[in-house]
Amino acid sequence: MEIDWAWFMNYMQGMVKPVLALVLVLLAVILSYMQRLGLGTEMLYSIFRAFLQLTIIGFVLEFIFNQNNAVWILFAYLFMVCVAGYTAGQRAKHVPRGMYIAGVSILAGTAVTMFLLVILNVFEFTPRYIIPVAGMIVGNAMTVTGVTMKRLRDDIKIQTNLVETALALGATPRQATIQQVRRALVISLSPVLDNAKTVGLISLPGAMTGLIMGGASPLEAIQLQIVVMNMLVGASTFSSIMSTYLCWPTFFTKAYQLESKVFTSD
Repeated sequence: MEIDWAWFMNYMQGMVKPVLALVLVLLAVILSYMQRLGLGTEMLYSIFRAFLQLTIIGFVLEFIFNQNNAVWILFAYLFMVCVAGYTAGQRAKHVPRGMYIAGVSILAGTAVTMFLLVILNVFEFTPRYIIPVAGMIVGNAMTVTGVTMKRLRDDIKIQTNLVETALALGATPRQATIQQVRRALVISLSPVLDNAKTVGLISLPGAMTGLIMGGASPLEAIQLQIVVMNMLVGASTFSSIMSTYLCWPTFFTKAYQLESKVFTSD
């Protein structure tokens, strides 16, 4: 296999700026040390891990883009969903089968969103479009789903007496916990909606910034960003609501009683 030295030298030259930006991390480490936060080692580890992961994924995406094969698109998408499901499940670790619930919820919400975007011809079904878009959708759905599941379980635990009273009076699990579900959904979706309300006023999001820095017209950049905000809101809402429906059976016994072991562990 012959090495393309010209490409390699261009790549190494391009890494000069990222390496120089490490000065900011070193500054953060020094500040952490001065304040005795004990975060210096974790900061260095996090940055090293991010650097390694991004470098690897850069080569992987370069390979997938050159293949232009639908199988590789699906493989990359499912890999993202699996990692997102695991991460969201870790956040809601006290929810039984939390990783599977999170994974299925994220898969459902993002798959519907991606399907509609392709069917409506908003994006072409090519690696260069689908993989970055899928990454944004899955990442956002992961955060919202994890918060929803954790918040729902914690709220039910805090208001156990209220839920058990409703069940004793003949309410179904859904009726007994509907207020907790609504509260969990409102709290988890609020950051997404707040971001949509202030986009462009407080910050320029990543997709829009990337296009502008790449030389695109600001008017072209906002067209893409509007699409991105729409799909983030849609996928996050679908995934978070889906997770609440899947959580219900794990919180109750077949006799419509709270599953005590779920709410006694911390």
